[in-house]
Amino acid sequence: MSKKRNNVGGATSKTRTPQEIEKRRRRMEGVATLGLLFVAAAMLGPFMNQAGVASGWFEAFKWIYAAGALIYTFARLVSVNDPADSLRLRRLRRLEFWAGMAFCVGAFFWFYNEKKYEDFAYVGILAILKDTVMFSLAGAAIQVIASWMISFRQAKERKARENGEAGKGKKSGDEK
Repeated sequence: MSKKRNNVGGATSKTRTPQEIEKRRRRMEGVATLGLLFVAAAMLGPFMNQAGVASGWFEAFKWIYAAGALIYTFARLVSVNDPADSLRLRRLRRLEFWAGMAFCVGAFFWFYNEKKYEDFAYVGILAILKDTVMFSLAGAAIQVIASWMISFRQAKERKARENGEAGKGKKSGDEK
């Protein structure tokens, strides 16, 4: 098998076929979806706890949220870029990583605010989760926008490849 120099750290790795890259991309999308499901379930949990449905689980929900944030971020760290992808498409995929970082910051604030308010008897769930909710919404907005833009960009590049327009005077990542 041929070896190729990887851009990160000078390590060598085998050259992947487009089918292997697509398989890896689908696998990492599944892992990222699992992480998002953990984040969503953990965000709903404390509000169900308020209604008495899940009493005693508040401590577990922050760990579920943190695990989901880390799983999502890990899935976005794994490179799923095809060497034929444009620079713009690679940057959009990198944007999804920053959504994961927003979730991780939200997890940090959940732990921090719970510790900060533990001595106050009348502090509600919203006081503890206000920053977590804010960073979760920011991460979700980044994820949704990046997903849409990646989808549209992939369709545009696929259409350009089919028409044979890639490389006719314009860089493939700089088209509008």
